[in-house]
Amino acid sequence: MARRFPALEFRTTRRDCMLYALGIGVSADPLDGSDLQFTYEQGLRVFPSMVNVICHPGGWVKDPELGVDWVKLLHGEQSFRILKPLEPERTYTGAYRVTDVIDKGAGKNALLLAENRLSDKETGELVSVVTSSYVLRGDGGCGGTRAEAPTPHALPERPPDNKCVLTSIPQAALIYRLSGDYNPIHADPAMARKAGFDRPILHGQCTLGMATRAILRSCCEQQPRRLRSVQARFSSPVYPGETLTTEIWRDGPIISFRSLIAERAVVVLNNGRAELAPS
Repeated sequence: MARRFPALEFRTTRRDCMLYALGIGVSADPLDGSDLQFTYEQGLRVFPSMVNVICHPGGWVKDPELGVDWVKLLHGEQSFRILKPLEPERTYTGAYRVTDVIDKGAGKNALLLAENRLSDKETGELVSVVTSSYVLRGDGGCGGTRAEAPTPHALPERPPDNKCVLTSIPQAALIYRLSGDYNPIHADPAMARKAGFDRPILHGQCTLGMATRAILRSCCEQQPRRLRSVQARFSSPVYPGETLTTEIWRDGPIISFRSLIAERAVVVLNNGRAELAPS
């Protein structure tokens, strides 16, 4: 909680914007012209969920003085609220801080909650607020700032109104990591096994990006400016090459969603909530 992070800058070069979009599988269909807005330099737009990966302090939890068993760390939840869409070839600054630590008790785990506020460097305007929670599986009993975690969004009890199926490629994690998350459990089989997985897993942020693609496609007619916010809980890992089915419930501007892996019939994103602007 006492740790202070220097202000970080990130310039959204066209190359980085296109690389991020390709990392979450945009333009998997080369005949789908609506995806080119994120992967082709003519009229390029920044994919909304890219706010999750810019101006981030990286693997700071590896610092030995913190005593975190970082190999056992898992991404628990993620949310982002867009106040103004990112634009290509602009510089943004991030103000990152730890907001809470929730201790589940010795022999269990702890939750680390963090926030990143992104601003346009030139104007100082706040453009997005990104929040994250991390499960520290090896650090229960560390003490905390409060006892209870935030209540997750409840999904409707009726059948979903829509489904969107997207397939990842076997190299997905190796491409996505080039957007800044170089945790070796996403690339190195030996490190993945050390963390308890039989092979490298896909980044949770990549899975969330794919679910955001499903929402844009199913609810926004591929218009990114209609998306105001997204939040979800990571409930199970995804392996590169698997097929993600996102179930969607729509109640006016509020979208509820969850994502499943068809091959294993397991929910990988749960308690999802998105908010849309008027069409």
